[in-house]
Order: sequence, then structure tokens, then C-alpha cells
Amino acid sequence: MYSEKVMDHFTHPRNVGEIENPDGVGEVGNAKCGDIMRMYLKIEGDVIEDVKFKTFGCGSAIASSSMATELIKGKTIEEAMALTNKAVAEALDGLPPVKMHCSVLAEQAIKSALLDYSKKHNVVIPGLEDLNFDDEDHHDLIEND
Repeated sequence: MYSEKVMDHFTHPRNVGEIENPDGVGEVGNAKCGDIMRMYLKIEGDVIEDVKFKTFGCGSAIASSSMATELIKGKTIEEAMALTNKAVAEALDGLPPVKMHCSVLAEQAIKSALLDYSKKHNVVIPGLEDLNFDDEDHHDLIEND
């Protein structure tokens, strides 16, 4: 049911914790499944120098959070904005269809943290203005084939 990568990131998650004095913090959740993700970003110039997460949820939510942090660490803001839930799921060698919302939450948590960063530092990040982080079903971000 779960790939080896999902199990590895669930049992040995990377980048867990908080960043002291983060440049951006984003928190998203899904009341239907109970998953809550919080992402912390440290940004130098326009590069994500450090990223940490805290996730309350199922194994797929933890694995998705862990993989998402791995995918954006050291990347530019523009590269992080381009990260999709599909890319997170593919990097985990797939998620069951019923768990795809976990990859969406990971994408949303990153974009929510970037939105917080943009507000705190008065920086315009193209693509953030159209996102709705209040949509529990995350239809605005789900990218499947």
C-alpha cells in the first residue's frame, strides 16, 4: 500500500522541528482528516536556507511534509512556488489516492509560509495572490493526471 520512500520518510522524517526567528511560518489543516502541518522557513536573499516542519497527522502527512522540505531546501522562492503536490507524491514513489490530500497539504503549507514571508518582508511573490488556504478540500491545488 505504501512505498518504501513513504515508510522511510514516516519513520525517519527529515527537517522536523521549529526554526527560531523564522522568516515565514505557514500552517494549514484539513478538519475532515485531522492533519495539521506547520512549515518554518529561513530565507537568505531569495534562497530557502532552512526549512523545518511540525505535522500532526497520519503517516502520509508526515512523509509528505518531510519530502516537501527536502525538495525545497536550498532552492529559490520561485522554485519552491513551482513545487506541486504531484511532485511531492512522485518523489515519494506515489501515495494512495485517498492520501493525495496529504501531498496537497504539504504544498499548501509551503505556500502559506511563503505568503507569511511576503507579508513580513513586503515582498511580492507571483502566484500567491490567487491561492485560498481556507478550502478544506484543497481543490485549488490538487494536481493529478
